[in-house]
Order: sequence, then C-alpha cells, then structure tokens
Amino acid sequence: MINAVIPLPEDYNVAFNFQFLRRSPKELLHVIEGDAVLKLFIINNAKYLVKIIPGNGVFTITFPALQPDEATQASISSYIKEWFDLTSDLGPFYKIASRDKLLAPLVKRFYGYRIVGQPDLFESLVWAVIGQQINLQFAYTLKQRFVAAYGTILQWNDRSYYAFPVPEVVVTLRDEDLLPLQFSRQKSKYVQLIAQAFVDGRISKLKLSSLPFEEAKEQLIKIKGVGNWTANYALMKTFRYPDAFPLEDAGIHNAIKNLKKMNRKPTLDEVKHVFKKYKGWEAYATLYLWKSLELPQ
Repeated sequence: MINAVIPLPEDYNVAFNFQFLRRSPKELLHVIEGDAVLKLFIINNAKYLVKIIPGNGVFTITFPALQPDEATQASISSYIKEWFDLTSDLGPFYKIASRDKLLAPLVKRFYGYRIVGQPDLFESLVWAVIGQQINLQFAYTLKQRFVAAYGTILQWNDRSYYAFPVPEVVVTLRDEDLLPLQFSRQKSKYVQLIAQAFVDGRISKLKLSSLPFEEAKEQLIKIKGVGNWTANYALMKTFRYPDAFPLEDAGIHNAIKNLKKMNRKPTLDEVKHVFKKYKGWEAYATLYLWKSLELPQ
C-alpha cells in the first residue's frame, strides 16, 4: 500500500543522488534494491522499514514491514526531505556557479546533484571522526563493523537492515570494544567523548539548529576530537549551512589542483581565494568540486 508521496524539486536529478548512495558495497545503513532504496528507522523503540521509490517527479514512500501512524509517517517524511536535500532552493547557487569558470562546467554536467545528507547529527559526527586520516574505503570498513556490532538490526524477508548505534549504547563502550574493530585508540576515545556529549545533553541537533553557523561550530569544537574539518563537515551534512565547508579537506584541494591543472596542491590561502566567489554557497561549491573527482584526469 502506498503511504506517502513527496514531490521532488524540478532541478532534482535522481540518478546523480542515488549514485552517491551506491558509493560502497559495505554500507549497511541503507539498501539499494533496483531503483529503490530501503532504510530502517527506529522511532519510539519501534522498527520501521521504509522503501523510497523514485518516479514521475516524486518519491513514493511505502512501509513493507510495520505500518506507522500519521505522526510517525510525518517524522519519516521530514527525515527523507532532509536526507535528500529536497527543500533547498539552489537557484541562487546555480546562478553564481554558471558565471564561474571553475564551476560552470561542473554544474552543467551534474545539474540536479544535491547534498545527500546525514540528518542524524550523532551519526554525522561519528562518521566524520571515523574517516579522519584514512582512505574512504577503509572508513567504510570501520563503519560497517561498528554498525554491525552496536547498531539496531531488523531481520525481514531473509535480509538484515541496520540503524546507526545510538549515543546511549556508544557511551558504554570502551577501547577494548572498539580496538578489535581496528579503530585507533584515538578514534575510539573521540567516539566515546562525542557519545558522552550527547548523553549529557551538552550537544543535540535541536540545540544547534537555532544557532548561527559560527556559534554552532564553536559548540561542536568544544568536544575533544571534533576539529574544524569535522565540525564543518557535520554542519554541512546535517544542517546544510550553505556557508559550511571543510577548508582543509584533501578532496577539495585535489579537485582544485586538477581543474586548474596545477602541478602542486593549492595552499589554504589559495583555496580561500577560490571560495570567495561562492560566499554563502561554499557547501554546494564543495559538493560539486568533490563530484569532479569522479571525472577522468
């Protein structure tokens, strides 16, 4: 039975955004099934399996396992809108980018690509810490082990579906729990400290959502292990502050180097100079620069 329909923006490209979801076969937090994506939601301790089917300018949302009430459906629909960035008006960004030598070819080629986000702030921060100073595929390996060991699981139709570990579980973990997963001792400690900040109530999505960008970043950086890169990444992926971008990100530096045909990586000052043109839209400029790394060099 069809339960909900979410309209897509006219400039939304399903193929580009779903391609992002296919980045790693080790991803456990969603399952691609044909053209659809399935994801497990835990709401008030109940497990809801959600199937998102794109087509005819909408997402059709069905619930294969357990039928939610109207309030729960609304909560899930809100998450999906955040997850797929369905409410952002990218018109002003495309106008700026179309006049820029660096971005114009990218927005023309990948028009309709949006920030596939992480509406769960805890997940976003932990994922950013997991990915620090290692390659993406090993980061996915660590995430896979972490989710399989400590996440919530639903078995349905001979398949396993997972939800990200919650702070209340992670705060009970110790190094001896995470080191066997190949977490470094430093990552293990940082993940525990992030969980503690959520359990203590020092950090929450609700608290940060009312703050200006710089104040929200300042609150995140107070957590040991959350530096400028991690804070910017989370604010970009969870809240979509358009002026959030991880300045120190190696992918941004490589993209600029490739597109400008430089024989060295740009300095931080050179990166700042590039991003001056995108003032207020740095997060989306970052998105398209990252996307350029898929192009043949």
